[in-house]
Amino acid sequence: MLSRQIDRIGRAKSLDRIVVATSTALDDDPIETLCGHMKIDCFRGELDDVLGRVDSCAAAFDSDQIVRLTGDCPLADPDVIDRVVRDHIEGGADYTSNVRPPTWPDGLDVEVMRRDILRIAAVEARLPSEREHVTPFIVNRGERFTLLNVETTPDRSDLRLTVDEPRDFELVTRIYEELLPTKPDFNIVDVFVLLDQKPQLLDINAGISRNEGAQRSQCQDAEFLTGEKPNNAS
Repeated sequence: MLSRQIDRIGRAKSLDRIVVATSTALDDDPIETLCGHMKIDCFRGELDDVLGRVDSCAAAFDSDQIVRLTGDCPLADPDVIDRVVRDHIEGGADYTSNVRPPTWPDGLDVEVMRRDILRIAAVEARLPSEREHVTPFIVNRGERFTLLNVETTPDRSDLRLTVDEPRDFELVTRIYEELLPTKPDFNIVDVFVLLDQKPQLLDINAGISRNEGAQRSQCQDAEFLTGEKPNNAS
């Protein structure tokens, strides 16, 4: 799945370099091996402190602008990446995304930020959600940073094309089986057409909420601040 995503990201014209930023956990050794086979740079850092890992990775590769793409999005679209990067550079923003608020499907998320802004977040962020999800420290401080959002019409944020659950994986697999044989470089428009033609595919992963991981992190934030688990925390 990751190799498929890397192939798609590699078609984006705006990216100078692709680096997979994984953890030092033994379970992630196969990711480093895959990167070696694909001749893709791999950086390894803290498992739980994803913000620190991404910041250290950016420093290691001396990047001025960072495009953050999560590794659970095998339908990432190079044209969407290029559009968000272009708007970020032209708009002179500190941080640009296409998810605040989302109008693109879940799974096409793109975040772009200046290196110095990422460094500020890495130094100052304290909450568990800010360390785990990389950018909440930035996006929750609109009075401090210049934030830009890239939207599309019509709003397709109801579509779930990320892979967090087995049912997500099943849907993405079916999409690849339908489109890859005849169009290896299929894009998100091709996915839209397919799902409009075969809406029953969407039943595969129906009912899964967007950003469940972020909601769990908010519970951890509450525990971090109070020392007690919220009543609805598991």
